Amino acid sequence: MTNSLLTAPFHPYFVRAGVIYKGGCDKHFHLMADVAANYREIAEQIRRAAVSKGRDPRDVKILAAAKAQDIKSIEAAIMAGVLLIGENYVQEASLKRKSLPDNVEWHMIGHLQRNKAKAAVEIFDVIESLDNAELARELDKEGRKRDVRVRALIEINIGGEETKSGIGKPKVAELLRTIGELDHLSIEGLMTVPPFREDSEETRPYFRDLRRLRDELHSLKLPNVDLRELSMGMTHDYLVAVEEGATIVRIGTALFGPRRT
Repeated sequence: MTNSLLTAPFHPYFVRAGVIYKGGCDKHFHLMADVAANYREIAEQIRRAAVSKGRDPRDVKILAAAKAQDIKSIEAAIMAGVLLIGENYVQEASLKRKSLPDNVEWHMIGHLQRNKAKAAVEIFDVIESLDNAELARELDKEGRKRDVRVRALIEINIGGEETKSGIGKPKVAELLRTIGELDHLSIEGLMTVPPFREDSEETRPYFRDLRRLRDELHSLKLPNVDLRELSMGMTHDYLVAVEEGATIVRIGTALFGPRRT
């Protein structure tokens, strides 16, 4: 079933098929309308940014950063066209996934501890926050148990900030060589959260740096490593990220509105 109100020719994620949502109260209707309008605006902004750099807008995916969002809000995002849901915590994602449609992809975007690897592999389709060899081996072990290849991105601490997780640039190649020996782990790209800047233009060097790092690492042609994804850019800087090559942008506030506390 296609929602013609949300269909637009410039972006593939406005069309939703196979999911029927029952109508609810006026409050729910307005929530869905607000999220849908936000989604259309984000998609249009992405289209413009991509085209301005000669990119195909269809190469950029919108991930709904759903930390602290309720089920109704996430449902509204899915109905609007979101195909990727990002969560920061294993337990929160577990509770939400049980109540939501099964035709979206769940990404772990928060720091992941080794002791949560088993649960994370059960819940998430992609781990975006892999940043050390010990966690890589743990994910590989869980993948071996299930006879699946665990999909992951390497989180890069692109600004070298002590307060943030992620591996430093000088150590990435070594980590990827270790992962190349693991048969049940597949690396699909890189993820980063750059240092916050009030002026989003000041984040450009960090996004450009990540793209160049991806290109350098890709030339190593390591097994189990296919760096096609660049997950970078959030509400305040996603347009700059798209201009610099992002394939996944992680949007929370611009999609859902200010986070409830």
